[in-house]
Amino acid sequence: MGLINAEIELSNASDREIRPVKVKALVDTGALHLCVPEHIALQLELQELYKREVKTADGKSHLVPYVGPVAVRFDNRGCFTGALVFGDEVLLGAVPMEDMDVLISPATESLIVNPDSPNIATSVVK
Repeated sequence: MGLINAEIELSNASDREIRPVKVKALVDTGALHLCVPEHIALQLELQELYKREVKTADGKSHLVPYVGPVAVRFDNRGCFTGALVFGDEVLLGAVPMEDMDVLISPATESLIVNPDSPNIATSVVK
């Protein structure tokens, strides 16, 4: 399977006056978090909440800003999360994907709404 990309909408969840942005995101179930490049964090005026130390696939550690809150929308789904300011493209990781109840379809190589719950996101809370 090749690289999976999806169009998502990001917005500043604490300031609805700031215009949301639609972006192409690399979808990666091997990553945990939402990552955004610095220019997206600046455009959405996301506030730095913490610093996080992250380890990349090459084994290197990086100290990066953790910003938020970010509202993420895909199709009929949405969630609130924080984001790591890192890299040169938006990366949608497993945590916001689980929160929105979306998954990767290997057949279409695309991000899709969970077909078992097409109308409303479901979660396990027990």
